[in-house]
Amino acid sequence: MATGDAQDILGRIKALLPRRWFPDSTPVLDALLSGPAWALALVYSLIQYAKDQTRIGTATDGFLDLISYDYFGTALPRRHSELDAPFRARILATLLRPKATRPGMIASLVNLTGRTPIIFEPWRVADTGAWGGTVGGFAWNTAGAWGSLRLNAQAFITAYRPGSSGIPNVAGWNSTYAGWGAPYLSLCSLSQIQGAVTDADIYATVDSVKAAGTTMWTRLSD
Repeated sequence: MATGDAQDILGRIKALLPRRWFPDSTPVLDALLSGPAWALALVYSLIQYAKDQTRIGTATDGFLDLISYDYFGTALPRRHSELDAPFRARILATLLRPKATRPGMIASLVNLTGRTPIIFEPWRVADTGAWGGTVGGFAWNTAGAWGSLRLNAQAFITAYRPGSSGIPNVAGWNSTYAGWGAPYLSLCSLSQIQGAVTDADIYATVDSVKAAGTTMWTRLSD
C-alpha cells in the first residue's frame, strides 16, 4: 500500500466512520467504499502528475515538448523516438548554455556531438602564433597559422559529427553476437535511429551560440 492508492484511500475513509457501527470484518462495506476510494485515488494521482509538470526536472510526456516550445519555439524539438530523460537534458543544457564566447561555442558543440571542435580565429594571436612572439607558439607546419586583421569578427570552425548513433537492442553490421531470429538482429530503416545528430543540428547550434555580427565559417567532418 502506498500513499494515495486505492487501499490507502479506503483506509482513510473507514477511519472517519464510527468504529462501533461495524464489526471488525466488513467485506460488504469495503466493497461499497472501494468505488469512491478508486476514484479518489485516481484524482490523487492526477494531482501528483500535474504537480510534476510544473518543473522541468520532473515534467514528462508532451509537457516536456510544451516546455521546449515555450523557451525555444521550434528550435529544439524532440528527436524521433527520443525519451524524456535525454530530451530534458538537452532542454536544460540549451537553457543554461553560455553564448557569444569561444568557450561557450566549444561547450555547446561538445554537448551536442561529444567531440571537441577545432576553432581558428585569424585575428587571434594565440591561434596564429607570432614571429618572435611567445603567445601561441610558432613553427612551420607544426603550430600557428596565417592570420589576418582583415578577418576580424570571423572564425573557422571544424565541427565533428558524433562518433556513433544507432538503434537500441539491434546489433551492428558484422557484429558477432547476433543471430537470425534473435532479438539483436533485424532489418531496419534510418527512421528507427535514436539519438542521431544531424548536420542541421550542428549548424543550428553554431548559429544560436555565436555573437551577433560575427561570421562562423563552419565545416563538418567525421
